[in-house]
Amino acid sequence: MPVLSALDPTVSPLPPLSSGYHPVTHWVASIVNGIGNAVVQLGHTIVSLPAQVQLPTTLDTAAAWHLALYWLLVLVMAVGVVGAVVPALPGITLIVGAIVIWGLVAGFVGLKWALGVAIAALILSVAIDYLAGVLGAQRVGASRWGQIGAFVGMFLGLFGLLPLLPTGIPLLGLLVGTVLGAFIGEFLHRRELKLLLRIKQSAKVGLAIVVGTLVGNILQGILALISLIVFLVTTWP
Repeated sequence: MPVLSALDPTVSPLPPLSSGYHPVTHWVASIVNGIGNAVVQLGHTIVSLPAQVQLPTTLDTAAAWHLALYWLLVLVMAVGVVGAVVPALPGITLIVGAIVIWGLVAGFVGLKWALGVAIAALILSVAIDYLAGVLGAQRVGASRWGQIGAFVGMFLGLFGLLPLLPTGIPLLGLLVGTVLGAFIGEFLHRRELKLLLRIKQSAKVGLAIVVGTLVGNILQGILALISLIVFLVTTWP
């Protein structure tokens, strides 16, 4: 059997055991250094990225107030439509005023049709009011007393101030108050007539004034509604 190399001086000794681990440790260290460098490079890349644009969390204040004013004016116009039908309340004038206010805010952009229709409706409503009230009453021979009495009765009936009308219903009080006011005013004026003719003439005047007023108010309400619709169609946000 051969003699162990450790005992034979002519045979070179085996390399130490630690020398076999040196390449492995060097390879592992290079991998760790490579991973570390990659992580550092990734960190630098992330830091150098541009900041993301933040989404607005709240609406622009000016735009919010602009929109709120728009719908507030639409509500005022809706009240104007109701007022055009109900006597003694502002009607189309509210619509025209609201459109003018919106025009001052928005620079009258796109308000050509809306403002034109509203002004035309206002002029027509004045003409209708005159034709339906004064001319209608004059056709049945109503006097100035009858017309004044109709207005006073309408006012008292609308606000429930007539002692004979404790209904609490404004429209009913308005109609009945107008008839009674016109009847009383005409009755006090027609002293030259006999009692029966006096009552007949006063009743005719009262009914004529009420019918003319109702027809005129319905027409004014239609004009006011058309004005509101034109405004919404031409300025819808």
